[in-house]
Amino acid sequence: MDQTKAKLIIRQATVADAPAIARLSVKVYGKADAFTRAEIRGQLINFPEGQFVAEYEGKVAGHCATMIVTADLAFKPHTWEEISNGGYGRPPAPEGDVLYGFEVCVDPDYRRLRIGQRLYRKRKEVCQYFELKGIAFAGRMPGYSRRKRQYPDPAAYVQAVRDKKIRDQVINFQMNEGYEPRGILPDYIPTDRESGGNAVMMYWVNPLAPRDTGKAVPGLKERVPSSVRVATVQFQMRKIETIDQFEEQVEYWIDVAADYESDFVVFPELFTLELLSIEETKLEPVEAIEKVATYTDRFVEFMQRMAVSYNINIIGGSHPTRVKLGGGKSEIRNIAYTFLRDGAVHETQKLHPTPSERRWWNVRGGYGANVIPTDCGPIGVMICYDSEFPELARHLVNQGALMLFVPFCTDERRGYLRVRYCAQARAVENQCYVVTSGVVGNLPNVENMDVHYAESAILTPSDFPFARDGVAADTAPNTETIAIADLSLDALLTARQSGAVQNLKDRRFDLYRVEWTQTPGD
Repeated sequence: MDQTKAKLIIRQATVADAPAIARLSVKVYGKADAFTRAEIRGQLINFPEGQFVAEYEGKVAGHCATMIVTADLAFKPHTWEEISNGGYGRPPAPEGDVLYGFEVCVDPDYRRLRIGQRLYRKRKEVCQYFELKGIAFAGRMPGYSRRKRQYPDPAAYVQAVRDKKIRDQVINFQMNEGYEPRGILPDYIPTDRESGGNAVMMYWVNPLAPRDTGKAVPGLKERVPSSVRVATVQFQMRKIETIDQFEEQVEYWIDVAADYESDFVVFPELFTLELLSIEETKLEPVEAIEKVATYTDRFVEFMQRMAVSYNINIIGGSHPTRVKLGGGKSEIRNIAYTFLRDGAVHETQKLHPTPSERRWWNVRGGYGANVIPTDCGPIGVMICYDSEFPELARHLVNQGALMLFVPFCTDERRGYLRVRYCAQARAVENQCYVVTSGVVGNLPNVENMDVHYAESAILTPSDFPFARDGVAADTAPNTETIAIADLSLDALLTARQSGAVQNLKDRRFDLYRVEWTQTPGD
């Protein structure tokens, strides 16, 4: 008999699974309560070894999400929002000794295949592989609402289930899997009416756990380099005669950054508008932006080649790009292209065009804000004005970003300071590095690009492991130059866990959260 492929497999989830997992979540919970793709990407970046899917005949039919936390965190009172970091998951805690499950769902069309049982078994395998003490999770108790009058105290309801006086389909299933109820968490998911907002804390003791956990938990420190070298180019706009001159100028700075063995080099927003100086006559603003958009394919191909040739990750500033829409329509958007040294290219659209961009160039706001996985850890890009909206940076950091790159283009000092102050605030409130890159110089024959002011910088959180003023490196005002700094990712991750302040850990999920609306392309 010929060999056939397995129909049902349980495997580690990948970023490519995010759309399918999101669709499954919508099918199971409805659009309002489902995971977004961004939240799923955050889970996968924070702890890839703990995220699994059940795949039946090539279709994702189940999803399981876990993280590694300390027993103290697992068993103290908490809500789902707090423990799951708003659905994005957490990197493994340095002293973590418990595997915490915060999601299991199965496609209702496949519920007779014992997929839930297989996913629970997979959790046990992960727990034993990392030699953790056990598995904890807060489970639903969907039968409680029907018996609330009989058992006003949810703990009494759980005890009745344990004593086999009544049945609760979910609790009974979990106990059959070897989990023991350890108490009630009120208001765990307030919208869970069937459970009365309650959850029952379940725990499985790992019978193979050593007395002292010796196996290294694969935290972010084990998956990213201890430090990275970053270069920011303060690029001077100048009159040129051909596109070759522009590319020669760009390659020069890439070569300099590569000679210093930089891992990243970042260019400013709209620095490709220098190409408009090639024109013999001054173009009207809308006509000019259309003209520069025609260079998109050549620009992308050139920068992709540079990243591979010089073995460096390039945040290629931003470039006006014509984007095709449905129905044969299209519009100009301001897009930052990130070119990785393995040849991959990522796009980040500017979400908030400035009033002058909208008025002069008819630039439209884009969609999506996705973290970019690199060989030096996850990063995010915010184009100029976007850095002045704190929700965007938080959304990227929730997905796992350790560094945020901000290409900017400002005409005078006040505009520059808006970007600088906001970028520094993003570094403090998100405990991440922020790298800014601006243009200088003048283009007298290009409409709306007359003068520029910049002081590019590499910014840090404000705490003891970092630069005294929160500035790892910066540039002189309005001078064409480059700034380079080594950024310790070890120090960053340590500060997030045990810094003088711990902005990420200390958020009040019971009071507020950033909720990202699912958008085209996200």
